[in-house]
Amino acid sequence: MIEFRLAVGDLATTSFAYSPLQEAVFSLRCLHDPARYPHHRPWLRRIRPRLADLDHEVLGALVTPWLWVPDFLTPRPERARPGFAEELGRLGRTPPEVVDADFRATYRTPKALPPVIARGLAAPADLLARITGALDAYWHTCLAADWWPRAQSILEADLAHRGRVLAEQGAGALFADLDARLAWSDGLLRLSTRDFTVPAPWTDVSVAGRGLVLLPTLFARGVQPLIDPAHPPVLMYPARGRATLSEEPPPVNDDALVRLLGRPRARLLLLLAEPASTTELAHRLGVTPGAVSQHLAVLYDAGLLTRTRSGRIVRYARTALGDALCR
Repeated sequence: MIEFRLAVGDLATTSFAYSPLQEAVFSLRCLHDPARYPHHRPWLRRIRPRLADLDHEVLGALVTPWLWVPDFLTPRPERARPGFAEELGRLGRTPPEVVDADFRATYRTPKALPPVIARGLAAPADLLARITGALDAYWHTCLAADWWPRAQSILEADLAHRGRVLAEQGAGALFADLDARLAWSDGLLRLSTRDFTVPAPWTDVSVAGRGLVLLPTLFARGVQPLIDPAHPPVLMYPARGRATLSEEPPPVNDDALVRLLGRPRARLLLLLAEPASTTELAHRLGVTPGAVSQHLAVLYDAGLLTRTRSGRIVRYARTALGDALCR
């Protein structure tokens, strides 16, 4: 059992965020154990040929056989929706002694360190530069265009759902909704470690005014804490809707809906059971964002969609009328 001790002020400053760098690093788990991540298999099949051109020696060494990653590779986001380049820049400024300590804590014994890491720790700054370069190439080759738009929409939808749960049902329901192993009572957030494959290195932490950040991820089966309790507290948890990553766009079987809206708009309306951006919809349908944008504008003007802006990204979702039409 791991216990997080939260005062009233700590609960008030608990927040949600998501991290593209975290998702990039955690996605490397798929290369170690694809069977654990069935929803990512279509993506894995697409990127396999591209991996040969990357620094797969160091990328493979960033994840242990038991799927732990060093804490410094997933720094706590400084805001709710950081960009990948912003987070990679922070990663590149990690002190060399932290790189060394985190790798040793993650692999637990010196003998377990992969050769590329054991050699690299003789010059941690050089190793860090190689890691950031490898992650940057991996992001732009395998994730940014082909995978991230859909993943980001799922993470955004998760944050919207958690906000509603907190507002309508309170903190107890919020934590229980993250994972059945979490329980909240009397200022303690308890995480059962009964099914952890490797014992947790610590069992108690006081949030103590540092703020608890909750991060959804597409690469976890349950809630996961950081390895080092001295870091500002973070809990990663499985994002809602991650199974939809492998879904193909739904067919349009309702002839009446097609006759009313036309096939492209009917298909878009069906896809928007969960919020999505123009870019993601275009990617899933294999068309240009401009074509999708024109249809979305018509559906929005007809009262079938709502839209919300997050930075430069606009996400669309069905209204109650849109839901009724799809039924």
